[in-house]
Amino acid sequence: MNSIVVTGCNRGLGLGLVRSLVGRQDPPRTLIATCRDPDKAQELREIAEKHRNVHILSLNVRNYDSFKDFATQVSEIVKDDGLNVLFNNAGVSPKYTRINYVKVDQLLETFQTNTVAPIMLTKALLPLIKKASEKNAGLKMSCKRAAIINMSSILGSIESNKDGGLYPYKCSKAALNMATASLALDLKKDDVLVVSLHPGWVKTDMGGNNAPLGVDTSTESLVDLLHDMGPAHNGGFYQWDGKQLPW
Repeated sequence: MNSIVVTGCNRGLGLGLVRSLVGRQDPPRTLIATCRDPDKAQELREIAEKHRNVHILSLNVRNYDSFKDFATQVSEIVKDDGLNVLFNNAGVSPKYTRINYVKVDQLLETFQTNTVAPIMLTKALLPLIKKASEKNAGLKMSCKRAAIINMSSILGSIESNKDGGLYPYKCSKAALNMATASLALDLKKDDVLVVSLHPGWVKTDMGGNNAPLGVDTSTESLVDLLHDMGPAHNGGFYQWDGKQLPW
């Protein structure tokens, strides 16, 4: 892929995705990594200092009014080539999630970050994504042509829900999965690949220390999957190792 935007790159999976992308033998020509405060993202800035293809842009995904200006900044970087991949990675998970403890503000804030933000950021960057698809019309539907990747979770699978609880996170990710399905249908005519991915249970601030997967294991596999996906994956839900998941 020539270009990719990854949101939420100051730590965890977002930072891991940046490390995995720049560490490949065929790294993207342009990697735009976002975070709310670049001054506090020391490790990300160190990566950018070593890799000239990495551009750090400030983005608060809940500040929807900033998306137009952000799209302009991305356009100035990718120019006439458009944007090959938008990876909506930024997300949150509230601490209290059982029905007796869940609060309205937890639900609203989680939906704003995990569902509303990916949809509205996709809308803002869609002209650049379609431009990339048109620019690479000779390629099949893939991340090399144009793609929107939503970082979901197995916890957003209705069929796999056996434990209840986790209302803000589970509901927001189930809604994100629906957005993936709708976008895949709406953008099929433009040959834009749209997929939901589950990174696995990963050792991050969100996943906790008991998680079985390390960040690098998850993100390196996810990046491999990005390169392997094609038309058959469009509108699907897959985990880090390529296994298809139930909605």
